[in-house]
Amino acid sequence: MNERSAKHSTFVIEKNYKHSPSRVFAAWAGQAAKAAWFPPANEFDFRVGGREFNRGGPPGGPVYTFDACYQEIVPDRRIVYSYTMDMEDRRISVSVTTVEFEFTDSGTRLIYTEQGVFLDGLDTPEQREHGTKVLLDRLGEALDNQ
Repeated sequence: MNERSAKHSTFVIEKNYKHSPSRVFAAWAGQAAKAAWFPPANEFDFRVGGREFNRGGPPGGPVYTFDACYQEIVPDRRIVYSYTMDMEDRRISVSVTTVEFEFTDSGTRLIYTEQGVFLDGLDTPEQREHGTKVLLDRLGEALDNQ
């Protein structure tokens, strides 16, 4: 693909989980807990300024690289991170993500907000939002199976 483009987008996903904010937060904060629902990290340093990095993909398919830096962490309340996504050797997006954990009478409302720029038509906001919804469903399943 020779076309150069930058598509800016923001999407918000809200999910309700029947678990406490501390338990939902812990599923993001621990390497083993996160690997139960998110691709396993090659590097995982959950602290402000820390890095989360993974590389992989489907058998015979393209290799994707997720490279994140944690910008703010408020235990049981909020995580803010920036990340790049590459497909093979091409940058396909750059994003800032905020994950908020709100107490509800029935557990936790998670509010996931991603602000991104999607590059050269190699990824789209719609594809990213769909993939994120799948991951957040997997998070719910992992929490239910603990």
